[in-house]
Amino acid sequence: MVLASGLGGAFPVLANSFPAKVPVPADNPMTPQKVALGKQLYFDPRLSLSGDFSCDTCHRVMGNGSDGLPLSFGVMGRVDVPRHTPTVYNAAFNTVQFWDGRAKSLEDQAKGPLMNPVEMGMPNAKAIVDRLEQIPGYRKEFGLVFGQKDSISLEHVVQAIATYERTLITPDSPYDRYMAGDKKAMNTAAVAGMHDLHTMGCAACHAGMMFDNPGTKMGTGFFQKFPLQAHNQECVAYVHKYDLDKDPGRFNVTKNPADEHDFKVPSLRNVALRAPYFHNGSVASLPTAVRIMAACQLGKSLSDKQVHDIVAFLGDLTGKFPKETMPRLPQTPGKAIMMQVAKLETASEALNNPK
Repeated sequence: MVLASGLGGAFPVLANSFPAKVPVPADNPMTPQKVALGKQLYFDPRLSLSGDFSCDTCHRVMGNGSDGLPLSFGVMGRVDVPRHTPTVYNAAFNTVQFWDGRAKSLEDQAKGPLMNPVEMGMPNAKAIVDRLEQIPGYRKEFGLVFGQKDSISLEHVVQAIATYERTLITPDSPYDRYMAGDKKAMNTAAVAGMHDLHTMGCAACHAGMMFDNPGTKMGTGFFQKFPLQAHNQECVAYVHKYDLDKDPGRFNVTKNPADEHDFKVPSLRNVALRAPYFHNGSVASLPTAVRIMAACQLGKSLSDKQVHDIVAFLGDLTGKFPKETMPRLPQTPGKAIMMQVAKLETASEALNNPK
């Protein structure tokens, strides 16, 4: 076992399995102070239009890093969020973010929900900065982390949030221990499932240390068409039952017909805890998801034993979650700052529905 130093102490990293360190961009170095600020912002609902919706509302770090819903609710109870919320755990290792890969970094990803009208709903970057500027504790903390001049900005907000998110990793799964030499870490069913995963071809896409790509560089997405075997009769039934072909996927980003129904290949780490499954959150159970992937990506029908074994192996990709505590958020003594929500909502509606 190798111990890698990280914020908050050393954590176990096993050779040839879980990555030894988190990728950190040169223009956003990690510091304990920035992690602490990012954690406050991550949990702070005042970053949303209504003041009751935080990053953690959909990406719950006290659970699996998602919200367990097929599709999430947004600010003001809006229900137009189009895709299932991915987990924030191990998102630091994603080479691109979102199902369609439209964000090349955690920093880019963090910008999206803040000003998305059906997620956190803030009308623009100025509204975010103006609200944070009214909180004395944040003025002080941003100054200490980023320097005193113009320290509160959208760029600094997302840099801090992304820095905190890079601490949300789950090493030391049974699979990692097995690969390090502990052959009792996985039972015979899980070992058989690992073998099936490779021999059937799943590992062509679910590859590498995070089981999501064969070595794609950060900022470059690894995508696969889903469903791929659309004419396989078993797959056709699944497609109709679970509406698997309704979303054009990456085509919405590139407008290239070749990208229609392309999605970022998700990591299999902690997949046993991430139900419901797929981009639309339509499948409630992991065994069903395994059968769908076999039929729709590989053109194969699986026996009950194969499904059982593969599910056992996928369960052994569940790592150890960090111990998280809720942060104390800076307050505004003697002053309420959420008095202009209706005005901000009007501004947000005007920006997103121009006449």
